[in-house]
Amino acid sequence: MHFAPYIYFYGTCEEALDFYKSVFGGDYQAMRFAGSPMAAQTPPEFADKIMHATFTAPGITFMASDGGPGKSIDPDAGNIALSIGGEDVAAGTRMFNALAEGGKITMPLEKQFWGATFGQLIDRFGNQWMFNLG
Repeated sequence: MHFAPYIYFYGTCEEALDFYKSVFGGDYQAMRFAGSPMAAQTPPEFADKIMHATFTAPGITFMASDGGPGKSIDPDAGNIALSIGGEDVAAGTRMFNALAEGGKITMPLEKQFWGATFGQLIDRFGNQWMFNLG
């Protein structure tokens, strides 16, 4: 299993990634809404936004997204999720279910178009978790 923060930038993801690249060095890989299976569900003005990105620099790794269309940064709601990824679906499912106790599953663990089993939840302490398994 591996752990990384997942940061939502709500429309300014590419600008933020370019800024962090200038600060930390490194680079990022990005997938946009356009051309993805989510394209049909995305407003045209959001098509060029980043659906998912991974930023890496020496000693630094995080994932990022513009989030969903129409959502803006809300300092009270936060913009960071905690991401768990790995190949062991059974172990990840056990962790997902344990974190969900007393919390709320916002997206059940299900097989996704990119091939992994993915789910999201908010634990009983209010932290958002994402699991990408398999």
